[in-house]
Amino acid sequence: MSPRESLHDAKDLDVKIEDLVVAFGAFHAVDHVDLDVAEGHVHFLIGPNGAGKTTLIDSITGLVPYTGKITVGGHDLAGMRVQDIARLGIGRSFQTATVFERQTVLQNLDIAYRGGRSWTSLFTLRRGIPERIHEILQVIGLTDHMSELAGALSHGQKQWLEIGMVMAQDARVVLLDEPVAGMTLEERDQTGELLKTICPGRVVMIVEHDMEFMRKYADAVTVMARGSVLVEGSVEQIQADKRVQDVYLGAAEAV
Repeated sequence: MSPRESLHDAKDLDVKIEDLVVAFGAFHAVDHVDLDVAEGHVHFLIGPNGAGKTTLIDSITGLVPYTGKITVGGHDLAGMRVQDIARLGIGRSFQTATVFERQTVLQNLDIAYRGGRSWTSLFTLRRGIPERIHEILQVIGLTDHMSELAGALSHGQKQWLEIGMVMAQDARVVLLDEPVAGMTLEERDQTGELLKTICPGRVVMIVEHDMEFMRKYADAVTVMARGSVLVEGSVEQIQADKRVQDVYLGAAEAV
């Protein structure tokens, strides 16, 4: 059984983080964090710049070394290579969309769908389009743009294409870093609805600074400050917490 098949069939898909530390010399970017992110929820990580949010998802995807324990669907990620974590079914997008701008929307999705094949075969199209790619095009709202070069898409459309590429890789854990940065209000709402659509059967974790977007689409929120978890809960709970108000208003030191 391959790692991807194992995660795809996992009954308990939750991401479980225990005593996570990411240190750069004496500086702890992530400082003894415990976190449990449930399947079927849109889970936001928020906090001021330098709080450790992006570093935390970097650790899940194998981009930075850490101590502590990260498990997904019962799989311990310790020592796994970046590519093996991706094959396991953990997908990642970045603040700036990383699409193949000189390839069409359809080719981008096909590259993701056929991951692991030779580069020669990746940049050729199939004679027929797999039904799965048709479904993804519809979900991300790019069916009418599938023959356009990805470089010609709007900023928002590039982000949707990148999310579609993560879906094409059959990722069951989707980690997004500021997906709505630079989007119009309409694009932000479309992105929120897209995330709600893909959430069932997946873990969706979002690093975000847009508080209005968070308030509208979060099922659960973790607030980080200075590398640690400050508070967790629903949108209503974290908004009512004075520690969160102090961190965002700069009125007091985080505790």
